[in-house]
Amino acid sequence: MALLALVTALVWASYYDRWTLASWRIPTDYSGDTLEILARIEAAAEGDAAPLRPQIISRLGAPFGANWSAYPSSDLLLLAALGRLADVVGVYPTANLALLLAAVTSALSFYGCARWLRTRWEWAFAGAVLFAFTFQTFHRGLAHLFLQFTWKVPVALLACGLVASSRRLRLREWSGFFCVATAAAIGVGNPYTLFLFMQLLGWALVAQWLGPRRRENLVTGLVAAAVAVGAFFAVESHVWLFAHDTAAASPLVRNYGGTEQYALKPLELFMPPSTHRWEALAFFGKRYLRWSDWRGGEAFSPYLGLVGIAGIVWLAVVVLRAILRGRQLPGIARPASWVLVFASVGGVTNIVAFFTGLILFRATNRYSVFLSAIALLFLMGRMTRWWRGRPAWLSVTAAAAVAAVGLADELPRAPGPAQQRETARRVAADEDLGNRLEDALPTGAMVFQLPVLMFPEAAPVNELGAYEPFRPYLATDSLRFSYGPLRGRSRGRWQRDIESLPTAELVQRLEQSGFSALYLNRLGFLDHGEKLLRELTALGRTRRIVGPAGNQVCVLLQPASRPRPPLARTLTFGTGWNNPKSGEPRWAYGAAALSYFNPYRRPLPVEVRFVLSGVNRRRVRLSMNGVEKFAGEFDANPREVRLQLVLRPGINRFDLESEEPAIRLSDDPGQLRSFAVHDVGVDTGVGPNLSSM
Repeated sequence: MALLALVTALVWASYYDRWTLASWRIPTDYSGDTLEILARIEAAAEGDAAPLRPQIISRLGAPFGANWSAYPSSDLLLLAALGRLADVVGVYPTANLALLLAAVTSALSFYGCARWLRTRWEWAFAGAVLFAFTFQTFHRGLAHLFLQFTWKVPVALLACGLVASSRRLRLREWSGFFCVATAAAIGVGNPYTLFLFMQLLGWALVAQWLGPRRRENLVTGLVAAAVAVGAFFAVESHVWLFAHDTAAASPLVRNYGGTEQYALKPLELFMPPSTHRWEALAFFGKRYLRWSDWRGGEAFSPYLGLVGIAGIVWLAVVVLRAILRGRQLPGIARPASWVLVFASVGGVTNIVAFFTGLILFRATNRYSVFLSAIALLFLMGRMTRWWRGRPAWLSVTAAAAVAAVGLADELPRAPGPAQQRETARRVAADEDLGNRLEDALPTGAMVFQLPVLMFPEAAPVNELGAYEPFRPYLATDSLRFSYGPLRGRSRGRWQRDIESLPTAELVQRLEQSGFSALYLNRLGFLDHGEKLLRELTALGRTRRIVGPAGNQVCVLLQPASRPRPPLARTLTFGTGWNNPKSGEPRWAYGAAALSYFNPYRRPLPVEVRFVLSGVNRRRVRLSMNGVEKFAGEFDANPREVRLQLVLRPGINRFDLESEEPAIRLSDDPGQLRSFAVHDVGVDTGVGPNLSSM
């Protein structure tokens, strides 16, 4: 196994060209979703991302901190471990080590399971190397770091197989411990893997119940299921315990359509990517792009590779022959069949999503990694039988040839030295800017970032990517940044309100709130920020720190000696509302919620103004924190309501509801309507009142 780990590491290092200490200090990527992964490791290194506690990122979401507790996490224990490592060696070397660890552990896991199934060592070795670099996961790179930890897939299949059929399974022996330990590891890891593992384990229990009904197998399976679920709820407890803005919708925007778009399309198991290194195979991928009118959201991700395709086709032939001859199906065919039935577009996943609303696990194309493991385990087992009795050196040579061809097929085109140099340049430029910012600003100083982007999955603004605002956070150790509040949460609502103010008032409000600098990324502005910079100069804010590339500009401000926390001037829309449409009010499709964040430790008297109407004449009630504050009749003509209220410290929830049922105006989306909010504002007695939808 040491040799396998070494070979896997050498393949990885060769692909990413990580042969020097200098190259290890540069991440494999520095854009898009990768920036969120790096930021998560940085937060863990600073002690802000750990299980069983609020997920408040102290240097983000200034001045309140970015509360990510409502954001479902993945592999939080692994992230905490990476954070401890990053605290010693740095974020970027840790990210590289994590990618390497993902490949090595996947190889070792596959090898161990294959050997348990009595596969010859050379074929188990070949399958392990191919599984470590299977295209489904490896091509994703650092942007999907946690999806690359696929070592749990082979052990999940083995554990479920033991529960379903083993005659030697004992809860108090090593086999039972293996099943329970596997369940625990999967429970604290990626929820996608857990979701499918629970399905396969459920079918294993059904097989036992309808078959031999071995008591120890049933007990072990039930204990494993309980441990997996318990581990999941423990590591994800922050979502239920510390997400205090109960009015807010999920920060992850999901819908039924996504379960079709990202479902597994069986054709894509056999479809080489259009960027394949071999033009003869890339031809089919390019044709697929031309001919397909409706491709998956992660097209080409399910590709099994030539070796995997050989394994899955061989397995299909064996299954077909068994059916025609009335023989028992191979055990490994059963999980493969279920993955296809469940994950494929139009399959069980879409039925469940449509009728139950379970749409969180939309990207079932990712379950193709289970099919990859099944295909390789089956193929390597068959090759073991094929080479039995033949010269060992021929078997080893054949296994090596299969591994070499499979790697050449599955590995994407290498990034190359030019991309590595570009990544190193961007990292060095950010570190230079970060060092100058920390030299110019006191420890703990707050920096407001423009344009304002919410987190996560915000739409790009002009040329500015969704996660680009993480860059100054990654390049500094002591400064606090405004970016990072979860989307749809009232803690960050004030940023949206202040963004549209005239420059003079914007500066005044920021300085009153204690911000020491205004950071803008020129790529987020149509005019590259020229107008804003001129107006800042006219206001006497002339001290600037400019990044080497010129796109990042930080203008120093004059923060108040006794700052006041910023207050939003409007409520934040939460659950129960249709998506806003241009030129229309915000329509509720039933009971609907809003929220407001009072940052003070004392009650805050405010005047809240609503402009409401109904889809027809109806009575609407408004409650705050569970106490009714207003009830009135509304029709199609908007009417204003003003309420004098006292907000408690922290999150305040507002509920609007009507006794009359909502009316569907048409079959188009967003046409189920009850009442509408045309305008809403909160007058805190500080500055002019703002209205915003």
